[in-house]
Amino acid sequence: MQNKVQILSTKKISGPLIKDAADKNIFIDQMNFIETEESISEEIKMRIIELSQQNITSIFTSSNAVNAVGKIISPQANWKIFCIEPFTKKMVEKYFQASSIAGTAKDAAELANRIMKDSLIKDVVFFCGNQRRDLLQNELTKHGIEVEELVVYETIETPQIISKKYDGILFFSPSAVRSFFAKNKLEATTQIFSIGKTTADEINFFSNNPIIISEIPATENLITEVIKHFTSIKTV
Repeated sequence: MQNKVQILSTKKISGPLIKDAADKNIFIDQMNFIETEESISEEIKMRIIELSQQNITSIFTSSNAVNAVGKIISPQANWKIFCIEPFTKKMVEKYFQASSIAGTAKDAAELANRIMKDSLIKDVVFFCGNQRRDLLQNELTKHGIEVEELVVYETIETPQIISKKYDGILFFSPSAVRSFFAKNKLEATTQIFSIGKTTADEINFFSNNPIIISEIPATENLITEVIKHFTSIKTV
């Protein structure tokens, strides 16, 4: 009988994905290393309502931000929206008109480039969390685009010690990476899987282990990479 492949996901994932992996003898444990909660001050809430009456260019790199803002304003807001795909884009489509989406990208760096290609954009509003990275706003600012940041949710790191040996670890955000490595180290043989390049860049601060990055930043695609990797090892 083949040895079971043991994987740790640093966030909860759906049952069908767990089953898909288990059918291939890949078993996934789940532990949340971060929590998120909406955090909108009265001042920021009033600013969002004010902006809802204006024609603005807005940026969302997290579905948490979309969810927080979408509860406050009308879906008819005349905004030009740039966002990460695919999941954040789906959340934008839930709260706003699909025609509002002016551009999408797989990560913040690519999204910044998309925005900078539009010579008509002189200022943007970036709806973000308290632990967002500076890459996007730094690139836009260097390009002469004014960035107004509005923090609408908080990410809380919840480090936990793992006592089990895993063949692979799944990471979905830079904050989860920091939370995991606050109390854990990896063996050299552990394969790392990352939802995207931004998260992979954070992993490189803590580990030299090889990283497989999902071509599309979606959980189901990352699980596909896990299955592909470990089934190919078995057939070698």
